[in-house]
Amino acid sequence: MRDLFFLAFLAAFFLMGFRRPFLLVAVYAYIDIVSPQRLSYFLLNAIPISFIAFAAMVGAWLLVDDKKDCRFSARQGLMLLLVAWCGYTTMTADFPVEALTKWNWVWKAIIAGVFLPLVLRTRLRIEALIVFMILCASTIIINGGMKTALSGGGYGVLNLMVENNSGLYEGSIISCVAIALIPLILWVSAYGTIFPRDWKLKAFCYALCLACMLMPVGTEARTGLVCLVILAGMMLMRSSKKFVYGPLMALAALAAIPFLPASFTQRMGTIENHQGDESASTRVAVWMWTLDYVKQHPGGGGFDNYLQNSFTYFAQSTISDDSGTRVERRLVTDQGRAYHSAYFELLGEQGYFGFAIWALIHFICFIRTEMIRRAYRKRDGPDEAWIAPLAVALQQGHIIYMIGSLFVGIAYQPFIFMMLALQIGLDTYLTRRRKAAAKQSLAASLAQHRGLPA
Repeated sequence: MRDLFFLAFLAAFFLMGFRRPFLLVAVYAYIDIVSPQRLSYFLLNAIPISFIAFAAMVGAWLLVDDKKDCRFSARQGLMLLLVAWCGYTTMTADFPVEALTKWNWVWKAIIAGVFLPLVLRTRLRIEALIVFMILCASTIIINGGMKTALSGGGYGVLNLMVENNSGLYEGSIISCVAIALIPLILWVSAYGTIFPRDWKLKAFCYALCLACMLMPVGTEARTGLVCLVILAGMMLMRSSKKFVYGPLMALAALAAIPFLPASFTQRMGTIENHQGDESASTRVAVWMWTLDYVKQHPGGGGFDNYLQNSFTYFAQSTISDDSGTRVERRLVTDQGRAYHSAYFELLGEQGYFGFAIWALIHFICFIRTEMIRRAYRKRDGPDEAWIAPLAVALQQGHIIYMIGSLFVGIAYQPFIFMMLALQIGLDTYLTRRRKAAAKQSLAASLAQHRGLPA
């Protein structure tokens, strides 16, 4: 029955897309964020729905969409260079079969990041993609938030609709994404035009933000807690009432501690000392192995080359018993452990060149979004008041994602390429507006100079 429901829902979604082609972008976002094929028992698993949605989205743009306002940016060119380099390292990978499996979804995620800015030609389309990203992620976040509020969750225990612990259903990843979405959720509540900005929208947005903040608690992901603290700091810096909200936020955090599960506070305590937690110690060992690997293989080893790593390290833990408290050190040998960091993931798999391209894409997006914020921060007209706050929200979400990716291997996640596409799309949209306004102004000046009506 579940399979039939998802099949009927997707069929209706695709049919609406044939009438309004931009909705096929929403279909693609839904499939790549929610992954309904993981929720299905058989039917959707047997159909390549992600590729079908991607092909339909691109095909609809090629056949029926207006292309006169489309512009190609340098960042999209860098993404094409990155996907070409990933293709090369896949052909020369240390583990060809495993690398090809990962390549089958990575290329689509990157190419979608190149394609999406071409269709984000209006404010409505930019906002529509934001709303769909929020709503699609909220299907996981609301589920996790309610379970956390009712049961408390637990590391590796919180069930996010599926038992497949990958993609956005992995605790650390969804915690990072949930916190990164909070600025965009607040922007929709304040400046969104798709839904009426009444108390119902605001209540839903604030409740969703609460669910987002509960995700690090329910998953007990240290990454989520770090992201939440960083976001609180960034929002406090932007606030005009720092000395009021700062103490209130600190008081609220202290008041919440007694209500947190004991397992959560114990796990968060390992943040200050990575040697006290075997998981954190393993990550550091993998990172050291990666640095040694790229020194010998500057071009990287292709996707999933971490499968060959092997290392030995000392892990220590504090043990308390009747005889007192003591520190116990033990020798741990491990192999084939994942990177658990987007930065080392890129470095190990794509080498120095691939890492440089990837880092440059993110750096340019951050700089361009900051330029937009500064250019529009004092404009409060009805057609421009939304721009600077959106730039801030995208910038904050981007920073949170990049901080979270320090501890999670999410370099190629479709979600981040959608966020990059939003930043590029906003930039190219505003560039078109400025050029159109400049042409109108020039035409008016020439007409006035010649004594003709403007």
